Amino acid sequence: MNKFINVAAAMVISMPLLAQAQNAPQAGAIVASAPGEAAVVQSIQVQGKVKSIDTKNRTVVIVGAKGNEVSMTVGEDARNFKQLRVGDLVTLTYVQALALELQKVDNKVVSERIESEQTVRTKLGEKPGGVVQRTIRAVAEVVAVDQKAETITLRGPKQTVELAVNNPVQLKEIKVGNQVEVVYVEAIGLEVTAAKK
Repeated sequence: MNKFINVAAAMVISMPLLAQAQNAPQAGAIVASAPGEAAVVQSIQVQGKVKSIDTKNRTVVIVGAKGNEVSMTVGEDARNFKQLRVGDLVTLTYVQALALELQKVDNKVVSERIESEQTVRTKLGEKPGGVVQRTIRAVAEVVAVDQKAETITLRGPKQTVELAVNNPVQLKEIKVGNQVEVVYVEAIGLEVTAAKK
């Protein structure tokens, strides 16, 4: 997240606060697996209304359903700030996805890590909004398998992590020394819609 634009970083920091301001933030999770493959997608969506706007300092106060308030400073790179109005509905969606695929290889693949980022913003003159997505692809080596705890430990080019598999059939397919391709996607979307008249 070190390269995310300022507004995206502000959204990530403010998300837990906005979540507290909702009666029940919408959340969901999808888990899928097959022999040698696994995928998990989790998302959360929260909403609030614009209570006040300080155009000079580029700050916005957003209030949730329970009255909790979050103050956000919006960077100069955030397009269409002048289109914000008091009463506008702000919808923040945060998605994380992780996919693992067991690689059947004879020789060990050199661990690698490739990061990419995409940013989409609304057109000039529209309400503020956009999506920032970061994708990390890595090849990691399985260094431990714990059948009892249903976890595997992966060593990648930058770090070693332990992941819960929660699927005994899936876990039997994975052995120490196997190569695993990991794809991690994190996306943050912000949409502002006009207040109902």
